[in-house]
Amino acid sequence: MNDPVFVIHGVANRNRDEFSTAVSALAVAAGVEMVPVHWGDLGAQDQFIDATLPAYQTGPDTLRDGESPRPVMAEPHAAALFAETIDEGQQLSQVDAAIRAHLVAGKEGEDEGLRDGGRHQLDPDHILEYVREAWGDTEWLCRTGDTQLLRETGRSLAHALLDETDPDSDDSYDGLRGGGVGDDNRLRAVVLRRLNDLDRFAGAAVQAVGVRLNHAIRSRFGPGTTRFLGDVLVYQRHQNAIHARVRQVIDEVHPDLGRSPARPVRIVAHSLGGVIAVDMATATAPLWTESLVTFGSQAAFFHVCDPRGGQLTPYGGSTPVRLPASLNRWTNLWEPLDVLAFAASKVFQLHDGTTPVDLPVSHQASTGMWTHSAYWNLPSVASAIGDDMGQAQPVRGPSGG
Repeated sequence: MNDPVFVIHGVANRNRDEFSTAVSALAVAAGVEMVPVHWGDLGAQDQFIDATLPAYQTGPDTLRDGESPRPVMAEPHAAALFAETIDEGQQLSQVDAAIRAHLVAGKEGEDEGLRDGGRHQLDPDHILEYVREAWGDTEWLCRTGDTQLLRETGRSLAHALLDETDPDSDDSYDGLRGGGVGDDNRLRAVVLRRLNDLDRFAGAAVQAVGVRLNHAIRSRFGPGTTRFLGDVLVYQRHQNAIHARVRQVIDEVHPDLGRSPARPVRIVAHSLGGVIAVDMATATAPLWTESLVTFGSQAAFFHVCDPRGGQLTPYGGSTPVRLPASLNRWTNLWEPLDVLAFAASKVFQLHDGTTPVDLPVSHQASTGMWTHSAYWNLPSVASAIGDDMGQAQPVRGPSGG
């Protein structure tokens, strides 16, 4: 078998030399001659992405007379941060438990003969009644399902009430210090005021963190996001140009390669490159492919979302889509932490009745959490490619059988 294996990259590959170096290293590790197919120069433009990023501001713009400062974080973003809301009964249960526990701890910590004010009169049932009354009017606390935040809210509220009724405290609330907490109206006023303070504090903290995180993500990952998502959009619009680039590189090796079943090609493809390879192998005028190895790829995902056309029928949900004979063998590698890797065996079926082989590769701690680009250096990937591409290429007749 003298023909080389062609390697098609995925999104965000702009540097031709770096890609060629990666392919050379993979070829050595797999023990297979490889030819890089670079199309990154046809991908999305990202040099002007900074012009689209909102400017980060630490405070509101200059306000007109009578206007109130607007929140620095939009409502949908705030709601996303508090997405895991639990029902009000569960929320109040957490707050109530923390209030009772802290009140008990506060009483147990009193010095004999010194704490003879109104602390012993703090009734958890009354406190919870007032908390329940005001809970629905909170902007932030009523949305959260975070147990720790709810318990800290209860603890802080109880702590504030203990301080308010401490006769030795210079910060005690005058309305409680003078008359004790036997006056329910005074207790209610303190609970509502403290709960409002805690709600505003929670909101300010979330907004401060959220807006900085949002700005950091936009600024740091904006260009990368443009390359990833942008390349997908560009490919959807300009398939012909990218396919022509792949065909050009193959023709430079030999113009007969992939033109017929008599001399099919072998392809290794990463990410969107796998989509390109499957699209070309199943087109009406296909790139005849003897063996395909994809890793971290989305061909099945794309076809389920938006049928690819060519010789492929849409996926109906029960029966796999039959692949044409122009795609003879397919091994699909995926890494467990790669969120951009999808399975192929449930969606597709090869022309001989077998399915593509979905083969997991082991995760290595050294790759970190972002593993979509880690395949190139994984020994298991090189080994799988070597095993697949080392198989004897069968002699195929003119019909492709």
